[in-house]
Amino acid sequence: MPATTTFEIKTSQRNEMVDITARVKAAVRTAGVESGLCVVFCPHTTAGIAVNENTDPDVRTDVLAAYRRAVPRDQGFAHDEGNSDAHTMSVLTGAQQTLIVEHGKLLLGHWQAIYLMEFDGPRGRQVHVKVAAG
Repeated sequence: MPATTTFEIKTSQRNEMVDITARVKAAVRTAGVESGLCVVFCPHTTAGIAVNENTDPDVRTDVLAAYRRAVPRDQGFAHDEGNSDAHTMSVLTGAQQTLIVEHGKLLLGHWQAIYLMEFDGPRGRQVHVKVAAG
């Protein structure tokens, strides 16, 4: 039976990358699946899930700066809540990542981490993790 874990993240900035790797790994351990898939899903329209480098914090700074350059907040969006840039960044990032579980552990690269991508913070966010044998 696939296991689902949900946890809360409180973000502190309008745009940020929050490393959630340890929480996802804990969900995989709790699921007890030896081999299968892990889906990490964010049910919010102004946030997303990404996998990227976790060693040099300048990478996070650069990624967020690139998003802001690619999707400027003040480009005259029709949606009048003032967060259309965040909706667009969320679409570019995607709401989920699917990862491989092997020998009871996530198959991540040496430098990789899993991030909640916040584009309209600070906010409280949920993350769902489903682990299924396969």
